[in-house]
Amino acid sequence: MGLEQLIAEFLEYLEIEKGCSPSTICAYKHYLVRFSGWLDETAPETLPGDITLELVRRYRVYLARLRDDYDQSLKRITQTYHIIALRAFLRYLSVQRDIPTLPYGKIELPKEKPRSVEFLDIDQIGMLLESPDISCQVGLRDRAILEVLFSAGLRVSELVKLNRDQINIEHREFGVIGKGHKPRVAYLSDVAAFWLDRYLKSRTDSFKPLFIRYSGRVEPARDGEKMRLTVRSVQRIVDKYAKKSCLPIKATPHTLRHSFATDLLMSGADLRSVQEMLGHENVSTTQVYTHVTNPQLRQIHKTHHRRTET
Repeated sequence: MGLEQLIAEFLEYLEIEKGCSPSTICAYKHYLVRFSGWLDETAPETLPGDITLELVRRYRVYLARLRDDYDQSLKRITQTYHIIALRAFLRYLSVQRDIPTLPYGKIELPKEKPRSVEFLDIDQIGMLLESPDISCQVGLRDRAILEVLFSAGLRVSELVKLNRDQINIEHREFGVIGKGHKPRVAYLSDVAAFWLDRYLKSRTDSFKPLFIRYSGRVEPARDGEKMRLTVRSVQRIVDKYAKKSCLPIKATPHTLRHSFATDLLMSGADLRSVQEMLGHENVSTTQVYTHVTNPQLRQIHKTHHRRTET
């Protein structure tokens, strides 16, 4: 069986057995199709048993030298994603299909620099959240979007999937299905609940989506599903108000998620709780936010060390 057919079956495995999201499957397909295309040009008719460390090394050189239409090279992290996809494919061949191939564990991943995150402090958050014009329907919706993003620490993909009947304003909570179809409970602050309630009470439609568009043609079919805001629309909304607020960084919906996590940690929340609220499978993913505790260490040392005074 050729590699193209095996790649197609691997993608089906990710969908059916592993329950990966469509975006994850699309990314793996992109990376593996690139690998397959490179093989067709450099080593035609390569079979799984023909894949060697030397072949992988040559592929990594190819990725490092690859240029796009704008003569830009692939980012190092993007190159790593290609190799992660290849390792996962080889693991599938050997473990799930018993097909002899290069042991995936022999392919080392490059060491990445510790990832830093950009976040807004509480004053900058206040400027951003208060920037929409709440005298109009669109501004009221946008205020509710910003408040919910910061209050619940949602991914933008999670936000746009929300329906009105999911939200319990009285109990300040709602269910979310995150990455890998992992369910969790998200919480609303009193302020976020206030603005979301005000927005919902202002709506006269019966559309199912929690956040809807107000431009273009009204399409009521399927409970207003075509009225639902898209991920790109929410990204534009956040960018609009970030520019209006003259923030020092380029803020995105994910910046609000970062800010949510750092705000909790700076207020004394433990890492495990923040992990649960973010929906991270591994606490190591959440540890990227612990940088916010570092500025507090000096003050803790000064306060508690017995020889801080001369």
